[in-house]
Amino acid sequence: MMNDEVTEVAKVVDVVDTKQDDEKDAVVSVAKEDSPEELVRWNRLATSMQYFHDYFRQEYNEIYKLADGSFNEQGMNLPSFLRKIFAWKRHLETHHSIEERFFFPILAKRMPAFANDEQHRKSHDGIHKGLDELGTHLATWRSAPTTYSPETLRKCLDSFGDVLLRHLDEEVKDLQAENMKKYWKLEEVDRIAI
Repeated sequence: MMNDEVTEVAKVVDVVDTKQDDEKDAVVSVAKEDSPEELVRWNRLATSMQYFHDYFRQEYNEIYKLADGSFNEQGMNLPSFLRKIFAWKRHLETHHSIEERFFFPILAKRMPAFANDEQHRKSHDGIHKGLDELGTHLATWRSAPTTYSPETLRKCLDSFGDVLLRHLDEEVKDLQAENMKKYWKLEEVDRIAI
């Protein structure tokens, strides 16, 4: 009977070795149904990140749509439209700076996708290359409004749009419960600030 119990426990417990500060810790994930409250806790980081990412996606799509000059129909003139773009750009840059300085280093201890020179950092680099180009265009158009070009704006947005939109989805997916359980205990996830 004892061997049957051991076999049953082995089926239920999945031990993942992780390294943190040169010490080996075992993260134990018990295969059980999470309560609704536990699921909310597991998904807290993904849910919080989704709020930010929804804003960035919505603004990107709106800026792209209004680039043709239809911002006038929304009650904006060119200077106010350019301020909207600049605000979105700064919000995205600030969001990534906070992630890279405070959030990614914690996650990267166990989650390779958040490490330096890995998936999410590389996505940020691709996005920021496009944001830098966007900043150059914004400066030109603010000082010489008659040079504004819808085609140039859309071409610039297209240059990093795919990597941006894919990144917004991938980062949230990596923070969802199913993936977090591979690397963390629930109590540890509770302590990660966002």
